[in-house]
Amino acid sequence: MELRLSLFGVKRSIDLSGLARFRNTWVVLAASALVIPLTLWLLAPAAVPDLAHGNVAGAQALKDGWNKGEIIVLVRHVERCDHSKAPCLSGNDGITDRSRSVAVSVGAQFEQLGLDKADVYNSPMVRTVQTAGYMFNKAATGEDWLISCKGRMLQDALAHKVPGRNLILVTHSECMAQLEKDLKVPASTLGYGASLFVSAASPAAPQMLGFIEASDWRTVTTQ
Repeated sequence: MELRLSLFGVKRSIDLSGLARFRNTWVVLAASALVIPLTLWLLAPAAVPDLAHGNVAGAQALKDGWNKGEIIVLVRHVERCDHSKAPCLSGNDGITDRSRSVAVSVGAQFEQLGLDKADVYNSPMVRTVQTAGYMFNKAATGEDWLISCKGRMLQDALAHKVPGRNLILVTHSECMAQLEKDLKVPASTLGYGASLFVSAASPAAPQMLGFIEASDWRTVTTQ
């Protein structure tokens, strides 16, 4: 279809079908520019859930799994002295003196969950030994697999998990990141004393439950 115009005595014809094709091409390109990012966003794995701040369903899933002895939890050591200006507890390779209370507080939360059917391991680094001591009143010294966890964190954790008993691993941020990678979930930045929970109800298909930061336990509720 052509549209004929006359302006100042000059005649021009406009091919409207060509304009329509041009317009349709840009509509398709614009739609594609929106669809592709949206598709990638929809297909991306969900972020690790925060089990605190009133996440009732998440907290209930944790409680139920814990009562059945199905949980693996990685707990990051509390504040390390060599990365802080705060006074050290006993040496530069350990934790800060002020972080003892954080470890004790987190340990009290696990005590409320129940430790009668829980096994506790920690890496042999001084900061994790000290953290485990204040959190759980016990510490191991030879669990090297909790340092050299690259590519094996989930595999090693499942190998140490006893059926019907929860597994608590006092470890490092690198091992927590490796566990997230093993479970194909986005990496999260967890602070000192944070806990990362995994359900091993089906050992062949463990599932990420979520995390609780050390300062957020007071906001965890099942009601």
